[in-house]
Amino acid sequence: MHPARSLIAFTTLSGLGFGLLAWLGIDPTPPTGAVAAAFYLVAAALALAGLGVSALHLRRPERAWRAFREWRTSWLSREAWTAALALALSGAQGLLLTFGTGLLPALGMGLAPLGWLAAAAALGTVLCTAMIYAQLATVPRWHHWSTPALFLALAITGGALLSGRIAVASVALALTGALQLWCWWDGDKRFARAGHSLATATGLGGIGTPRPLFPAHTARSYVMDEMVCTVGRRHARKLRALSLALMTVLPVVLLQLPMPHLFGFLALVSHVIGVFVSRWLFFAEAEHVSGLYYGRR
Repeated sequence: MHPARSLIAFTTLSGLGFGLLAWLGIDPTPPTGAVAAAFYLVAAALALAGLGVSALHLRRPERAWRAFREWRTSWLSREAWTAALALALSGAQGLLLTFGTGLLPALGMGLAPLGWLAAAAALGTVLCTAMIYAQLATVPRWHHWSTPALFLALAITGGALLSGRIAVASVALALTGALQLWCWWDGDKRFARAGHSLATATGLGGIGTPRPLFPAHTARSYVMDEMVCTVGRRHARKLRALSLALMTVLPVVLLQLPMPHLFGFLALVSHVIGVFVSRWLFFAEAEHVSGLYYGRR
């Protein structure tokens, strides 16, 4: 499928933001005062920036609010609701940590339950985002449990880097890198494993191997623009190596160096750039079954 810059930015930035909110929610010793305000503002800014950028992909962005009505059947609607819930709960927690730390003991209350709910909603949002793609049986590379697993792994890893958890982030980076490698390896086989072909699409497999004599149409269309994209195998291999190096390998090395604040920041920058490349591949390598009609398989 053609990789849209808005969706690449959305899935990368919102994953970072909600991943950070999840870590802040489960932190047994969360920051307070101005430090808490800074962390929560960064997390909310990333989450909202991602959600805002995603609206650019809509033909009628002013109607985006209508997604809230379809929560029974639409993962997009569930994403909208969980995002609103996560931002509300995390916002309440952030305000209490910034201004109300002295009030909670007096009321005999703790922040742990609120934080855990906020963390669950934040990761739930990432899960809903991933399921928008994983539910599509017409894209075999996405239609797999590894799609939400990878989205959650990247959110958790990015959140650990943003929150300064060096030890946790080092382990998460290694595990996420291994999962990404496996997703590429197994994903390359999923279209063939699904059994889709021009013969199954047309029902003509019993009389030979069908092939198109003429293109489906002579002018470009929405299907061609959105659903069909071809990435050269050599080009994809180079981008995969670059993504893995920037997303996991280099950050792990940087996190082991002295001056953790400086090298931790550089590790975060490298990881985010690597995730952007990985997300580009996520969309560009996804083969929609409609490509069969255009000889793109």
